[in-house]
Amino acid sequence: MKPPTRPSTTSSTPAKGAALAEVWPLSPLQQGMLFHSSYDDEGPDVYGLQCVLGVDGPLDTELFRACWEALIERHAVLRASFQRRRSGEAVQLISRSVVLPWRDVDLSDLDDDEALARFEWLAREEREERMNPASPPLLRLVLARLGEGRHRLVVTTHHILLDGWSMPVLLDELEAVYTAGGDIRVLPPVTSYRDYLSWLGRQDREAARAAWREELAGTDEPTLVAPQAAGGAEVSVLPRDLVLDLPEETTTRLRELARGRNLTLNTVVQGAWALVLSRLTGRNDVVFGATVSGRPADLPGAESMVGLMINTLPVRVPLAGAQPVLDMLADLQARQSSLMPHQHLGLSEVQGLAGPGATFDTLVVYENYPTPPDGAPAPGAISFTRMDAHEATNFPLTVGVVPDHSLRIVMTHRPDLFDEEAAARVAGWLIRVLEQIAAEPTLRVADIDLLDGPERSVVVDEWNATARDGAPATVLERFRGWAVGTPDTAALWFSDRPLSYGELDARSDAWARGLTARGVGRESRVGLCLPRGAEMVVAMLAVWKAGGAYVPLDPEYPSDRLLFMVADSGAELVLVVEETVERLSADVETVLVGELGTDSGELPDVTSDQLAYVIYTSGSTGRPKGVAVEHASVANLASAMGPVL
Repeated sequence: MKPPTRPSTTSSTPAKGAALAEVWPLSPLQQGMLFHSSYDDEGPDVYGLQCVLGVDGPLDTELFRACWEALIERHAVLRASFQRRRSGEAVQLISRSVVLPWRDVDLSDLDDDEALARFEWLAREEREERMNPASPPLLRLVLARLGEGRHRLVVTTHHILLDGWSMPVLLDELEAVYTAGGDIRVLPPVTSYRDYLSWLGRQDREAARAAWREELAGTDEPTLVAPQAAGGAEVSVLPRDLVLDLPEETTTRLRELARGRNLTLNTVVQGAWALVLSRLTGRNDVVFGATVSGRPADLPGAESMVGLMINTLPVRVPLAGAQPVLDMLADLQARQSSLMPHQHLGLSEVQGLAGPGATFDTLVVYENYPTPPDGAPAPGAISFTRMDAHEATNFPLTVGVVPDHSLRIVMTHRPDLFDEEAAARVAGWLIRVLEQIAAEPTLRVADIDLLDGPERSVVVDEWNATARDGAPATVLERFRGWAVGTPDTAALWFSDRPLSYGELDARSDAWARGLTARGVGRESRVGLCLPRGAEMVVAMLAVWKAGGAYVPLDPEYPSDRLLFMVADSGAELVLVVEETVERLSADVETVLVGELGTDSGELPDVTSDQLAYVIYTSGSTGRPKGVAVEHASVANLASAMGPVL
């Protein structure tokens, strides 16, 4: 399907070589955005912002445009571009004047459906056109006339310029200036964004660093829902939004609960997301990002300032199953409140202080922007209705929360990482958590259930329907069946030499008797510091036949790592060959596999509930972590992967 024919427009483009007025530093968040922003036209812009507004009432379009131009003159930050000096320092360059990119589009001669379709195409076209941070102004406007007294305005900008709080401030000023016939003097003196940058420079950075170190102490691993995207690859697609509304009754109960416990609704949402994130990542100490307003109470005029004052910072939520959810929420709010004086520190610096544990790939954005007063506009005035908003993100999942009569959840997801079905499932979990908190505030953390009826049936019934008639209880039973039924068939090949099932059975029996003679019994841990080859397979079977559990010890690992794994697993002895015996210290009992063979001794029965092996993860922090697996799990895997004898 071809896009609609582009309507005729009048437009203007930014002036080249505008005179420079001032040079400003960058805030920490602006520095991060500039670092990740591209100056070319390839791929989507992850920091693009777009707001679509309905403009109600008779509109003088020339006056309306002039009011926007007056606001750009009033707020120096709206004339900013972003550059790097030869030294590498990033700065904002404030031009004395810029030409506002503006388009008028008349769609009033079309029927409603066609007009709306063409308008949506226009908005999407604006959204997909990148902005160059080095070319001011980073703001474009499209005004579409749909009919008498019916207009829509598309405001497209770059996030490095403005935050969400700034847009209502601008619209309030725009309405006041328009009502005054374009007279900018009706507005109070402007508070410059540079005042905020100066305030940043006066803050106690050492105190902030100490506070963040303390808050994130003990977090040793990233909290990632999409580890495959952690390599920093460029975002190739624009994110998509999935919108769900919490029932009004549930929203009311949550507000009453929060008010009664001196909690904010933002805290409740963050705690609920922590519970979802815990299940997504399998962690009981999670970290995610949150956007803070960054408008300090001790900075006069901060609430009416236009610019980028928000910051994105880590939120850490330790979770204990026996802890009441309300206690978890109270603890979360207390810690976040104590960090408020230190929210000026940049995310990259916080993560540098805390290490990998401060790394996250999900974000919670709670929109607590100022709202316009209720009531009809004055005669001759205009009013704005927010129709739509789009905010690009490089996070796999961003949870936007819009507080209203019904709490709105906007799950922004990267479709290359989470398709719409997956995003809807995660959003549904979040809503179920919020509903449970509203219905039963006394629940413990472990009592929260994310799954709905069909999802629970899949997990509890379908995934546990593993019984199979005649399936062996252990892999040893399966192996013995092959050894009896096809003793001459090759069980494995190594260096072009086959080892039959009969030979493998006999050799592993002999080694198993040698192990039992050395005291190996039920669930004894036996380390295997062996190179890959036939000896490794024989040793694994021998340990199982002796009733023990093997612990793989890669001879390529450093000796201190191997010694840690031996001690941590409780391995009673370690099987080695000549070339690996020196990998371990003298106080570790080692046995050469060539010395194990014996023809005497009884071998024990092995049951499905016995431990089969202990295997260690790589350990992202450098400290390996052991995982114990029983024979039943190994047998289930074997049954799922192949036919049953």
